[in-house]
Amino acid sequence: MPFNPPPRRQVPLNPIRRRRTWSALTAALLCAALPLAAASPATDLYRDATTRVLRDYYGWSTADLKALTEQYGRTLEERCAPAGDACPFETAREVLTELFTQVGDAHTSVRDPESALRLREVQENLAVPRTGARVVSVPGGLLVASVMPGSPAEQAGLRPFDLLTRVNGAPAGKNPDPTPSADTGNGTGAGTQDDQAAPGTDLLGAREFTRLERAAQPIQVEVTAPGRAPRPLTLTTATLRARDEPTLNWVGPDRRTALISVASFLPSDTAAQFLARVREAEREGARALLIDLRFNGGGSLTQCVAAASIFAPTQYRSRFRTGGTMYAGIEGRPAGPQDRQRPPDTAVWRGPAAVLVGPNTASCSEVFTYYAQRAGALAVGEVTRGVGNSGVTLEPLPDGGMVSVTVLRAYWPDGTPLPAHVTPDVPAPTDLRALTTQGQDTCLNAALNALNTRTGHLPAPATSSAAPQRP
Repeated sequence: MPFNPPPRRQVPLNPIRRRRTWSALTAALLCAALPLAAASPATDLYRDATTRVLRDYYGWSTADLKALTEQYGRTLEERCAPAGDACPFETAREVLTELFTQVGDAHTSVRDPESALRLREVQENLAVPRTGARVVSVPGGLLVASVMPGSPAEQAGLRPFDLLTRVNGAPAGKNPDPTPSADTGNGTGAGTQDDQAAPGTDLLGAREFTRLERAAQPIQVEVTAPGRAPRPLTLTTATLRARDEPTLNWVGPDRRTALISVASFLPSDTAAQFLARVREAEREGARALLIDLRFNGGGSLTQCVAAASIFAPTQYRSRFRTGGTMYAGIEGRPAGPQDRQRPPDTAVWRGPAAVLVGPNTASCSEVFTYYAQRAGALAVGEVTRGVGNSGVTLEPLPDGGMVSVTVLRAYWPDGTPLPAHVTPDVPAPTDLRALTTQGQDTCLNAALNALNTRTGHLPAPATSSAAPQRP
């Protein structure tokens, strides 16, 4: 996501540095499209967000943005009528969410002040109170996607793929629902923004868990772990960095396959951190490489394109309303003018490789996977979110939140659009029950099997478990 954004401007997926100038006539035409009555916090927010979308949007949606803006402007007026000029920001966010749902572009959305703050914490790698556990809302609880080394969570005995079924006495997780939520992440790798609860059921989600962490008080949880009965656990917090760096583990029966988990491509040194883990795996004699992006919601194009270039030089070509730009990577880092004479087959990793993906693999992590596939790596798991061929800017709003606006589309040199989502070479859904109760990572096992079949010399996964070794 952002790279040293200019003041009052954040650029999550593509670091666009353009300055825009707009005539008084243009501004008047935009305002004319917003049929709002008396000013209120809600109408100010609605006008600001929709003006930016009408001005900047360049995504793949074919919806009539002007007509939708007018339609939902009338909806806002109706809902604000009882409160008049005191109509709150929250009302506008609700109406904007409905509007953007009709647009049908998952990259274009509105974020509240708390989401904006969390994004900034990760982007700027601020020091904040944390347990060190990164959790994702799933049916039945909060799945521990990763644990920061040396953190209070690790010291308390929490491990990746443990399941927190209760938090401070409240049931946790996501209500089992065959219809997936339209919002699968908040862009920070922290899981879903809004958990789908059944009527009358109050489930504590990943967002609420983060809120408890920031309160810097002990958190009482009930943990289900593979091979162990549910047990109570007290998680304390410490002042830690908001981001989660890529981690290296060893999997397979001989522990010779390197597994690198990447939580997000948001921080500005993600590619460098990822490359360091790849080099470490090489030094320790890795025979194959697995990259886990199942819970990676995206980040900066500069970082994911650079990271993908460990397999081969990468070039992501994009267009805006006017002009375009290209993001390039070589040898695991952003490509510069000095790299123009490099041989086209430059690579850091040439061995067997696979990328683990799922429905929460979105945006920049889809870009990474797509270029890894084209270089010969296998994609294993489930079809991804479907926003890998577009990019956004984040614009500040009057309430302290942000509006995410799709402003670029991605193409091949011949003008063919890049695919929106990644289709796995090896379909392998992650069985959460097997993962959390038996320690069986079905997606990881499928990846190990696929690499074994492809190369003919890697060991097949053990029948008991191929999950990362637990101390």
